[in-house]
Amino acid sequence: MTDQPVFVLGSDLQALEPAAFETEAEFQELLARHPRVLDFGSLADGQPLRLVLVAREMGVPTSAESGPAYWLDHLFVDADGVPTLVEVKRASDTRIRREVVGQMLDYAANGARYWPGALLQRSFEETCVADGRTLEEAYGELLGDRSPEEFWTMVEERLAAGQMRLLFVADRIPLELRAIVEFLNRQMRQTDVYAVELTQYRGDGDLRVLVPRIHGEVATAAKSPSGRRAAQRTTRDDMDTVIRTRLAPEPRRIATALLDHAAARGRLEGGTAQYSSMSVYYPVAGRQVPLWTLSLYDNPVKEELAFSFGSITHHLGLDGAAAFAESLPAVPELEKKLEVQREKGHKGWLSVPLTALAAEPGAVEGILAAIQQLMDGQESSPDRLDRAVGPQAGRP
Repeated sequence: MTDQPVFVLGSDLQALEPAAFETEAEFQELLARHPRVLDFGSLADGQPLRLVLVAREMGVPTSAESGPAYWLDHLFVDADGVPTLVEVKRASDTRIRREVVGQMLDYAANGARYWPGALLQRSFEETCVADGRTLEEAYGELLGDRSPEEFWTMVEERLAAGQMRLLFVADRIPLELRAIVEFLNRQMRQTDVYAVELTQYRGDGDLRVLVPRIHGEVATAAKSPSGRRAAQRTTRDDMDTVIRTRLAPEPRRIATALLDHAAARGRLEGGTAQYSSMSVYYPVAGRQVPLWTLSLYDNPVKEELAFSFGSITHHLGLDGAAAFAESLPAVPELEKKLEVQREKGHKGWLSVPLTALAAEPGAVEGILAAIQQLMDGQESSPDRLDRAVGPQAGRP
């Protein structure tokens, strides 16, 4: 890097001199408001990369039960659902040489495990509100024909598979950090690692020029295409193994019934998270609509059925989602969460433990009947549910 000025030629020649950022907070605020300075490369379809801010000071927990133990400076995402983790340091901070690397790897490892899609969605939407952006405007850069829930599920799966970018941003990148970044980038097949040197030049008045220089691109280009392995998706055999070896008889029967019905009437899609999970798309009104996801978590051990009401509302409208909600069986824990969904306009996820379904006779039969009538386009009817699965499956 040189300390020579840069020149702006207008009616006169003006020299802009290198100028340090006064505080790290000023540096962070600049990146949050102007992420274009970090937009290098392209998306999978060849379109230019555009990063969108999820949150500043994103909390990073170290277990499923704990609150944040660390705080990442910035979390961004792009339209491919690839998360970008950013740590900002000024050259005067001695941690920019080595300590920041361990810090970043800690954030990436724990974020991959403990940032569920619902948390990322909430953080993004809260950031939009705080910045005065409408959700329609913010999501317009990301969604395409997906629902918000589908998009954030994809982001969660990217994280779990290690498909992310790690950016170290500073006004000067020391040689030690550059060497570490290039080494990590050669060794990490799913994750891209870069150091971004962002030099600021100041002129008269408020005139500023920002010049980014990217380190690590050579190492990225050297990665073989085969090195970027596709994320390993959960198979039905994977699910059956966990169900058979870990679940009690009644939750085992429920999980198997759900997957069997999905295999026969819909389309199963395996998740790419570190735990076993499968989502199901059913043909409804001429569309393939994602209705639910079955997740068999490892840490801590729990099994949940989650209904994707955000996606259902996106594809079928609020009336369609509300009708499906009303047709679900009267399981107490499900009832409580459905009430919350009604208040939210059926725009989020609704999760219920398999143990809660196991405690209610006929619960899984009621769920399958509700799915079937959604596919058939028939209105909810307690009498119809009683005929289909018995008197305890439908709502009274």
